[in-house]
Amino acid sequence: MTATAERPDTDDNTEAEVGGSRRPTPSQILLGSGVVAALAIMAAWPLGSISAKFVPEVGREIFGNIPGFVKASFYVTTGVTVGIMFYLFSLRAKNWSRGQSERRTGRWLERYKAFERGVSMRTLLRDRQAGLMHSMVYFGFIVLFVGTVTLEIDNLLPSNLKFLQGIFYQGYSAVLDAASLVYLGGLGWAFVRRYVQRPWRLRSKTRHEDAWILATLAIIGFTGLATEAARIRVMGQPDFEVWSFVGHPLSSLVPEATAAGWHQAFWVAHAVSFAAFLVVLPTTKLRHMVTSPANMFLSPKDRPKGAMKQMPNLLEAEDIDVIGASTISEFSWKQLFDTDACTVCGRCTSVCPANITGKPLDPREMVLKTGQVMTASGSPVVSPPVGMAPGIVIDGESVFQRIQPEEVWACTTCRACDEICPVNIEILDKILDMRRYLSLMESNFPSELGKAYMAMENQGNPWGMGQHNRADWTSKLDFDVKILGEDGVDSAEYLWYVGCAGSFDDRNQHVTISLAKLLNEAGIDFAILGPREMCNGDPARRSGNEFIWQQLALQNIETFDDLGVKKVITQCPHCFNTLANEYPQMGGDYEVVHHTEVLAELVRQNRLNGSAKGSEKKKVTYHDPCYLGRHNDIYLAPREVVAASGNVEMVEMPRHGTRGLCCGAGGSRFWMEEHTGKKVNIERAEEALATGASEIAVSCPYCYVMIDDGVKELGKGDEVRVRDVAQLLTDGYD
Repeated sequence: MTATAERPDTDDNTEAEVGGSRRPTPSQILLGSGVVAALAIMAAWPLGSISAKFVPEVGREIFGNIPGFVKASFYVTTGVTVGIMFYLFSLRAKNWSRGQSERRTGRWLERYKAFERGVSMRTLLRDRQAGLMHSMVYFGFIVLFVGTVTLEIDNLLPSNLKFLQGIFYQGYSAVLDAASLVYLGGLGWAFVRRYVQRPWRLRSKTRHEDAWILATLAIIGFTGLATEAARIRVMGQPDFEVWSFVGHPLSSLVPEATAAGWHQAFWVAHAVSFAAFLVVLPTTKLRHMVTSPANMFLSPKDRPKGAMKQMPNLLEAEDIDVIGASTISEFSWKQLFDTDACTVCGRCTSVCPANITGKPLDPREMVLKTGQVMTASGSPVVSPPVGMAPGIVIDGESVFQRIQPEEVWACTTCRACDEICPVNIEILDKILDMRRYLSLMESNFPSELGKAYMAMENQGNPWGMGQHNRADWTSKLDFDVKILGEDGVDSAEYLWYVGCAGSFDDRNQHVTISLAKLLNEAGIDFAILGPREMCNGDPARRSGNEFIWQQLALQNIETFDDLGVKKVITQCPHCFNTLANEYPQMGGDYEVVHHTEVLAELVRQNRLNGSAKGSEKKKVTYHDPCYLGRHNDIYLAPREVVAASGNVEMVEMPRHGTRGLCCGAGGSRFWMEEHTGKKVNIERAEEALATGASEIAVSCPYCYVMIDDGVKELGKGDEVRVRDVAQLLTDGYD
């Protein structure tokens, strides 16, 4: 058994049996669909010939001036090429089926909404220039295609039911001419972006196939207009054709004596270019026209977006041969499908903190390299997601032929790549599965992690501190903090899960003390675990060591359940994410809230109003923690707390909210050294300082340390303070 799937592999994607019969594979479904589509198209030829010739007063004769044998060849050729297109897609589908099972059914409304966001181009429009360009090409093409289908429907109807005439025909002609201009304008814009402006994320992946794609699409558009112009000339340029506001003026350029010949030539060229498009579609990255919307439909999953894929209980399982993923067959089918849905736009790379600061990780390459190995090791071999550089040889199905461990370990798991991807490709899951393999199957991890692993196993925290010191910070308070299970304390409304940083790190202990004062001031009934609190396990799990994470998680869950814990407050987004989103995988279901949510609610209830004491106005910028923001969509609560902390002017960094830049500590990077490129925390600290803020607010212990270190390393430690939002709010009480 391979421990990468989210469900037991009794639900095999390739040869599952339902009711005693084998379920058809995606490849078989596509192949069958291709046969049906090809036969249906070819059947339209005789069906369209049944009704008598019809020439409306305001309209046109369909297939007018087109010889019968050319018309027959068109239907046969189109049917065959549509069949070939489905066949080529079916070959790719064989690769998707090589992956492990993963449930992507149910949640139909959510799937529809995701699909609708994709086909409406809303996700692409987050980048205005690229989004508008793609929208022009996409919607222009769709309108023209629907126009062609409409023409064929009218052709198949009997004379008394034909509708493509009169004012409807004139409107139809105007709409299609407008769509042609939009479509060709978008293609021109695409050409300028790729070959004139040449931004790095496009230039770095431009291949010969890009020129073929643009040329094929452009020929379809130009020959369509040329065919229309020649047809209008053949018809004698009737007045009602002025609604074809592009084709009608162009018709004057067509010689009257040879108009019929030009019309036939352009018509054939248009048909041939569309046939070429049908073959180009599945064999180049243009396939994303089909696979990207499908990928968005498949994107909703049964786990929160902040949770890693569930694995079997490693402390009990006996039939696990591989943990994580290193070969194509060890990834899930959805992870493999991702590689064919990639648009190669490079947006993921443009926001990756590791890549921005010169590390070897390139999220787009992680997808494409996985796809290269998948396509090269399949049977039969099919074209890669995008053309590969000459000299690359792939032998076997191990992704580590193309992906180096250094790339995998450079990731901060900030989820910026997943968040910005316009087609919902799940890049982070692939990286984390590869980490699981490297960590547990090969012990191939940065040496610094070994110390953290040992400390978590032996001391229950990655800091290597004695558990008996967990509650030492309480001695600095002028009131008592209850410890569950000690001194007769057997219950509290909230368990405050302080976390390792809040318990042991000197800087973060100040945050813990501030939060304790605020909770006490508001009259919150809370208690802590003290020495019984263990690390939540995030540093182990995010670095691939599922075994240690499960050990710690099961210990904490047992403690929580023994003490009757129902509600939990955390001050660390990593603790929050793990307890709220991942402990349910091990049977631990609790109501978990982050301290910023608690404080924001208390402020709204007017139970915390110390800011009325006020002070002189100060400029504050807020840094969004990745595990609070992108992993859990909590953006407003921390800002409400900052706004309530006194006379504050909030200034946002250029990269904030969903596009906030990571501090560099996530994905267990806090416990590893940065040996390559610029430090991520320096990049973020520079951006924060550039706002002119006198204080930088944070709401994560790791972010606190990283940003504070960055500010001090830049020589601004005496001028700019880094503090948690709880500390800012406490100012009104001190």
